[in-house]
Amino acid sequence: MNKSIMDKRIINGAALLGMTAIILGAFGAHALKKYLTLQELTTFETGVKYQMYHALFLVFLGSLPFLTEKAKKTIFKLVVFGVLCFSGSIYLLATKTITHIDFKPIGIVTPIGGALLIGAWAVLFWHTLQRNK
Repeated sequence: MNKSIMDKRIINGAALLGMTAIILGAFGAHALKKYLTLQELTTFETGVKYQMYHALFLVFLGSLPFLTEKAKKTIFKLVVFGVLCFSGSIYLLATKTITHIDFKPIGIVTPIGGALLIGAWAVLFWHTLQRNK
Protein backbone atom coordinates (compact mmCIF):
# COMPACT_ATOMS: atom_id res chain seq x y z
CA MET A 1 0.00 0.00 0.00
CA ASN A 2 1.41 3.35 -1.02
CA LYS A 3 1.04 5.89 1.78
CA SER A 4 0.63 9.54 0.91
CA ILE A 5 2.87 12.18 2.42
CA MET A 6 -0.04 13.31 4.60
CA ASP A 7 -0.63 9.76 5.85
CA LYS A 8 3.07 9.48 6.74
CA ARG A 9 2.93 12.85 8.53
CA ILE A 10 -0.14 11.70 10.47
CA ILE A 11 1.50 8.42 11.49
CA ASN A 12 4.68 10.27 12.52
CA GLY A 13 2.58 12.71 14.57
CA ALA A 14 0.78 9.78 16.17
CA ALA A 15 4.09 8.14 17.05
CA LEU A 16 5.41 11.36 18.61
CA LEU A 17 2.22 11.94 20.62
CA GLY A 18 2.11 8.31 21.75
CA MET A 19 5.78 8.24 22.72
CA THR A 20 5.57 11.47 24.71
CA ALA A 21 2.35 10.27 26.37
CA ILE A 22 4.17 7.18 27.63
CA ILE A 23 7.13 9.25 28.81
CA LEU A 24 4.87 11.75 30.59
CA GLY A 25 2.77 8.95 32.07
CA ALA A 26 5.86 7.25 33.50
CA PHE A 27 7.19 10.60 34.72
CA GLY A 28 3.90 11.30 36.46
CA ALA A 29 3.65 7.84 38.00
CA HIS A 30 7.20 7.79 39.30
CA ALA A 31 8.89 11.19 39.55
CA LEU A 32 5.87 13.37 40.30
CA LYS A 33 4.33 10.90 42.76
CA LYS A 34 6.49 12.32 45.56
CA TYR A 35 5.50 15.92 44.93
CA LEU A 36 1.87 16.02 43.78
CA THR A 37 -1.34 15.28 45.62
CA LEU A 38 -3.49 12.37 44.50
CA GLN A 39 -5.89 14.84 42.87
CA GLU A 40 -3.04 16.56 40.99
CA LEU A 41 -1.70 13.19 39.82
CA THR A 42 -5.16 12.18 38.64
CA THR A 43 -5.46 15.46 36.75
CA PHE A 44 -2.03 14.94 35.17
CA GLU A 45 -3.07 11.41 34.20
CA THR A 46 -6.15 12.79 32.46
CA GLY A 47 -3.88 14.82 30.20
CA VAL A 48 -1.82 11.70 29.45
CA LYS A 49 -4.91 9.62 28.68
CA TYR A 50 -6.36 12.13 26.24
CA GLN A 51 -2.99 12.54 24.56
CA MET A 52 -2.73 8.77 24.08
CA TYR A 53 -6.33 8.44 22.91
CA HIS A 54 -5.64 10.97 20.21
CA ALA A 55 -2.31 9.41 19.25
CA LEU A 56 -4.28 6.23 18.56
CA PHE A 57 -6.93 8.26 16.73
CA LEU A 58 -4.21 9.60 14.43
CA VAL A 59 -2.97 6.07 13.69
CA PHE A 60 -6.54 5.19 12.73
CA LEU A 61 -6.87 8.38 10.66
CA GLY A 62 -3.68 7.65 8.75
CA SER A 63 -5.05 4.27 7.72
CA LEU A 64 -8.40 5.49 6.37
CA PRO A 65 -8.43 5.20 2.58
CA PHE A 66 -11.68 7.07 1.91
CA LEU A 67 -10.88 10.46 3.45
CA THR A 68 -9.53 13.21 1.25
CA GLU A 69 -6.09 14.67 1.93
CA LYS A 70 -7.79 17.94 2.89
CA ALA A 71 -10.03 16.23 5.46
CA LYS A 72 -7.08 14.33 6.92
CA LYS A 73 -5.03 17.51 7.13
CA THR A 74 -7.87 19.34 8.88
CA ILE A 75 -8.39 16.53 11.39
CA PHE A 76 -4.65 16.23 11.98
CA LYS A 77 -4.29 19.94 12.76
CA LEU A 78 -7.33 19.90 15.05
CA VAL A 79 -5.92 16.94 16.97
CA VAL A 80 -2.40 18.32 17.32
CA PHE A 81 -3.51 21.77 18.45
CA GLY A 82 -6.26 20.22 20.59
CA VAL A 83 -3.81 17.96 22.42
CA LEU A 84 -1.33 20.80 22.89
CA CYS A 85 -4.03 23.03 24.37
CA PHE A 86 -5.99 20.40 26.30
CA SER A 87 -3.31 18.07 27.63
CA GLY A 88 -0.63 20.76 27.72
CA SER A 89 -2.69 23.07 29.90
CA ILE A 90 -3.66 20.16 32.15
CA TYR A 91 0.02 19.26 32.64
CA LEU A 92 0.78 22.85 33.65
CA LEU A 93 -2.25 23.21 35.91
CA ALA A 94 -1.57 19.88 37.65
CA THR A 95 2.06 20.71 38.41
CA LYS A 96 1.63 24.25 39.73
CA THR A 97 2.57 23.16 43.27
CA ILE A 98 6.06 22.17 42.13
CA THR A 99 6.60 24.97 39.61
CA HIS A 100 5.13 27.59 41.97
CA ILE A 101 3.61 29.28 38.93
CA ASP A 102 -0.08 30.05 38.95
CA PHE A 103 -1.24 28.73 35.60
CA LYS A 104 -4.92 29.43 36.41
CA PRO A 105 -5.16 32.18 33.77
CA ILE A 106 -4.40 29.61 31.07
CA GLY A 107 -7.25 27.42 32.34
CA ILE A 108 -9.40 28.77 29.49
CA VAL A 109 -7.09 26.95 27.07
CA THR A 110 -8.24 23.56 28.36
CA PRO A 111 -11.83 23.77 27.07
CA ILE A 112 -10.60 25.33 23.82
CA GLY A 113 -8.36 22.29 23.36
CA GLY A 114 -11.30 20.04 24.17
CA ALA A 115 -13.41 21.83 21.56
CA LEU A 116 -10.66 21.33 18.97
CA LEU A 117 -10.56 17.60 19.76
CA ILE A 118 -14.33 17.36 19.49
CA GLY A 119 -14.06 19.23 16.20
CA ALA A 120 -11.62 16.63 14.87
CA TRP A 121 -14.06 13.84 15.63
CA ALA A 122 -16.91 15.89 14.14
CA VAL A 123 -15.00 16.37 10.88
CA LEU A 124 -14.45 12.61 10.69
CA PHE A 125 -18.13 12.00 11.43
CA TRP A 126 -19.22 14.52 8.77
CA HIS A 127 -16.99 13.00 6.09
CA THR A 128 -18.15 9.50 6.99
CA LEU A 129 -21.78 10.61 6.63
CA GLN A 130 -21.02 12.24 3.28
CA ARG A 131 -19.36 9.05 2.07
CA ASN A 132 -22.45 7.01 2.91
CA LYS A 133 -24.75 9.21 0.82
